[in-house]
Amino acid sequence: MTSALLSLSAAPDAPPLSDDLDAVGIKVLWSDVCTTLLQDVVRTSPDLVVIYEEKPNPALFSSTMAMNAAAPRPVIVFTTDPDAEKIALATRSCVHAYIVNGYSQNRLRSVIHLAQARFQHDQLLRKELSEVNRRFAERKLVDRAKGILMGARQLREEEAFRALRSAAMHAKQRIGQVSQRVIDSAHYAEAINRAGQLRMLSQRLVKLYALTCAGVRPEETRGLFADSLSHVESNLEILTRSLSRATFGDLLDAVLEPWAPLRDALGTPPRAAALAEVDRLAEQVLLRAEQLTANLEIAGFAAALRVINVAGRQRMLSQRVAKAALMGALLGGAAGSAARSSLTSAKAELLAGFAYLEALPLSNDEISREVGRAAQAWAGLQAALPEAGAPSGQDSIAALSETLLASIDRLTEHLERGMQALVR
Repeated sequence: MTSALLSLSAAPDAPPLSDDLDAVGIKVLWSDVCTTLLQDVVRTSPDLVVIYEEKPNPALFSSTMAMNAAAPRPVIVFTTDPDAEKIALATRSCVHAYIVNGYSQNRLRSVIHLAQARFQHDQLLRKELSEVNRRFAERKLVDRAKGILMGARQLREEEAFRALRSAAMHAKQRIGQVSQRVIDSAHYAEAINRAGQLRMLSQRLVKLYALTCAGVRPEETRGLFADSLSHVESNLEILTRSLSRATFGDLLDAVLEPWAPLRDALGTPPRAAALAEVDRLAEQVLLRAEQLTANLEIAGFAAALRVINVAGRQRMLSQRVAKAALMGALLGGAAGSAARSSLTSAKAELLAGFAYLEALPLSNDEISREVGRAAQAWAGLQAALPEAGAPSGQDSIAALSETLLASIDRLTEHLERGMQALVR
């Protein structure tokens, strides 16, 4: 049996709608003045809504609009108000039958059928419009994803489309869903790269601080030091602007918290006595940047982004081993011992990272060559590390750690652009 929610004004000449609906086989679930129409519809779940209102006001039509958005039903309004503007407003407000000056019982079912037919037609049109909008939005996503793949993998447009279509078939998803995944991954790939650079820069700054204390390559070191400070500030600004504040704001704030005192400490003339404190603050920045990077990897398409994260972490480790070797030579006591222990663990992590990258099925020959160049640069730095206590060794560490960093940086940039795992 068809059910109806009846909203009946308290006017003395209101028609006996409840009895008439019952007489024509419509079950009345609620018969009262509905001041909270949407809530009443959700609570009673009727098949249609019947309203009697002598002089409908804008609030009534706002209620029918809200109901149509959240819990759509056929709506019939009986009224004594013939105002043409009200009729037009009712039509725009998802009223499917607006009946002026009464009805007869024998016409009531026909009015209900009219409202139901108009409602079904409206729903069909809305569904068709929604499908058109979905396809239009999906086409825009596909075009953006094709552009990313064409630039990243040097594909022609038809090859990029085939790659997306193949990935969609493999994942049993719409091509628009796969395209969105590619776009999101490209966004997160850049963010992971920049957050990963913060990890590296925290270690590079301490390395350069130690080199300054040792008087190694003073002019070159000052230039790299200023460049690194500027790079941190730039990355923090870009990440703050590009990442969702609601999702990542607390993690960015956590990076900024130790960065402020580290920046102040780095702004004073370098002293060997302050090296341990500078390193302590840099370790906090490293830890917080690591947390940010890990959460960015989780938020994106992790299969592709993990590759970028690992490569980016190699940048940090290239500076960490150099820093630890220099601190182990320059500092005595517990601080020097801790630095030497850190050197051992950083070397092991760097080797594990290279093993991971070398085992990947990389599709880009340039990426494979860059992995080889980075491994060769690491071999040179590794040979210089035991000589960190001598000026010649410190000079070699300064040069070779920058060579290794540049190679890994190029590798990470290739991986960010390539994202070769995205459509496998």
